[in-house]
Amino acid sequence: MEKKKVTVPLVCHGHSRPVVDLFYSPVTPDGFFLISASKDSSPMLRNGETGDWIGTFEGHKGAVWSCCLDTNALRAASGSADFSAKLWDALTGDELHSFEHKHIVRACAFSEDTHLLLTGGMEKILRIFDLNRPEAPPREVDKSPGSIRTVAWLHSDQTILSSCTDMGGVRLWDVKSGKIVQTLETKSPVTSAEVSQDGRYITTTDGSTVKFWDANHFGLVKSYNMPCNVESASLEPKTGNKFIAGGEDMWVHVFDFHTGEEIACNKGHHGPVHCVRFAPGGESYASGSEDGTIRIWQTGPNEVDSAPGKVKAVANDVARKIEGFHISKDGQAEDKEEQTADTTTTRRRP
Repeated sequence: MEKKKVTVPLVCHGHSRPVVDLFYSPVTPDGFFLISASKDSSPMLRNGETGDWIGTFEGHKGAVWSCCLDTNALRAASGSADFSAKLWDALTGDELHSFEHKHIVRACAFSEDTHLLLTGGMEKILRIFDLNRPEAPPREVDKSPGSIRTVAWLHSDQTILSSCTDMGGVRLWDVKSGKIVQTLETKSPVTSAEVSQDGRYITTTDGSTVKFWDANHFGLVKSYNMPCNVESASLEPKTGNKFIAGGEDMWVHVFDFHTGEEIACNKGHHGPVHCVRFAPGGESYASGSEDGTIRIWQTGPNEVDSAPGKVKAVANDVARKIEGFHISKDGQAEDKEEQTADTTTTRRRP
């Protein structure tokens, strides 16, 4: 049976070098937002639904490896190869503070209560900065056994998660004691770690596997082998019945969470996929690639087989959500490779 091109991504241009991290804000009164980190040293903020560019944070002098937004999307943070993590005003784009480090900063994360910023990187030190007193020295958690690749908060900011660039496993740190209380064992270094929106699961990628862990009891819930080495995975936040993964084959794969069966495969990137993330409502997901683009893919409620072994989202569901996509008179979406989101939008606040 002939394949039908029905998954039409919004393509977000603007970065001049590979996109290495993506982060969606929760839904705010103004909608939700997407921030991207790139080796071009300039994190970008976009409308999370349309992909429209809102602004660029200018000030880093090296590749930006990590980026995040606080709960209200009022502030952004980024970690860079210029030995700094920066705090930004997400409304004006102004730099609020620069936290100096002694080596490359690979990861950063706001605490759930938005008062703290966690960083980690080549120094093998987890640092916690008090954003109410940005000039104060940070709290340093016990030394990590390896160079830090990812960090995250869980358990209402009582626990820190970290993984290393040069060794397997995810370490869970008790914030009060600063000690490792649990290690989730993996064979290969963990390249991404995501805490699910409901706090139930930790999603990790290592080598060619995606694993799901119980975030409260730390047992391995599911482990699936992927078609290639994967760099990033994300669990659908509303129902939790599917997940996405991206890696070296340049495709964005969608899988059934319960069975591991591939239910969609989205092609379009021209380089390895470094990061994938679901939007907070699960209605779309974004991918960032070595090719310097971000693609936003719509999630159709009726994803069905359109070709043997590959599945695509329903065309009309995608088309109606993408401005400018032409729907012919018979109601069928006309075949088109991609839509581009490159217009500028103004962010409004009450």
